[in-house]
Amino acid sequence: MPAGTLYLIPVPLAEEAAAKSFTPYLVDTINQISEYIVENEKTARRFLKVAGLKTPQNELTIHDYGKHNRDSIKSFFTGLQNGKDVGLMSEAGCPGIADPGAEIVAEAHKRNIKVVPLVGPSSILLALMASGFNGQSFTFHGYLPIDKAQRSKRIKELENLSERNNQTQLFIETPFRNNVLLEEILKTGNNKTKLCIACNLTASDELVQTKTIAEWQTKVPDLHKKPTIFLLSRS
Repeated sequence: MPAGTLYLIPVPLAEEAAAKSFTPYLVDTINQISEYIVENEKTARRFLKVAGLKTPQNELTIHDYGKHNRDSIKSFFTGLQNGKDVGLMSEAGCPGIADPGAEIVAEAHKRNIKVVPLVGPSSILLALMASGFNGQSFTFHGYLPIDKAQRSKRIKELENLSERNNQTQLFIETPFRNNVLLEEILKTGNNKTKLCIACNLTASDELVQTKTIAEWQTKVPDLHKKPTIFLLSRS
């Protein structure tokens, strides 16, 4: 029996952004699948309901690959190996992008299972699109160091990388530490460096603005507990 297909299903970035996120093909796909591998079961079930799932949720098989279950991912592949199509979902955005679901995808490739990515929102790409920065060459660094001295050093390194390579530098922080990171950027960075702040993407209070660090210093936004992408450019 041929193996099933692993569908990578993007999840909206904001609760009220369903209409901005779903494609007809995505809705059709979730209604042909009854098994899912998800980062957060509660989030996944809510998404499926909003997306228009017709299958009763008590008939679904859901495997949770959250931080407490990542040692047992091989057990998630029984259905796929037996010919069932399975959906992979992150907590928000695209599976495998800044997301532990990449481990699931890698395992699927090892097993020669077909992987099909569906179109949907990625906060990293949306931020880059709206920044006005170089979209031909860019690097996403994930989280910067928590230690203040190391973080300050890293910010300077990213400025230098951007200037030397004409390359956009993207990074994030845990939302409750956003303001501390922003304060450090504005303190450490060169006044002429351009900083794009992309906050609460696709939400009703979305903020995407690009200014020099000197300009941001005159009016600092409150980013506390708001998912944010930071982008630096020295080009």
